[in-house]
Amino acid sequence: QVQLVESGGGLVQPGGSLRLSCEASGLRFSLYSMAWFRQVPGKGREFLVVKSYRDGRTTYADSVRGRFTISRDNDKNTVYLQMNELTPDDTAVYVCAASGRSRTSGSSDFDYWGRGTQVTVSA
Repeated sequence: QVQLVESGGGLVQPGGSLRLSCEASGLRFSLYSMAWFRQVPGKGREFLVVKSYRDGRTTYADSVRGRFTISRDNDKNTVYLQMNELTPDDTAVYVCAASGRSRTSGSSDFDYWGRGTQVTVSA
């Protein structure tokens, strides 16, 4: 049974930083591209970043490029999202996802999803 479990969310002040983690189990982690999305009630799911398992190619959404950084540790079956310069607009549930494709073009390309971790940016 595949599981993706996110952690590291919480309350942070504007301008602050958080590091999210997503630990995977039940799959051969090194053969999955990993991504982060976020969801806000009433706004749907927003793609943030994906990192290919094959060549490490990373694609960021314009909204987070330069502020967020994805990394992965295949030995720990974990993908991380370092988030800096947070603003209230970053408040959302952050969800990780895994895809068996080396290149992805949308959320339908992802095979497995976590339940998410809440990030709230507020003074």
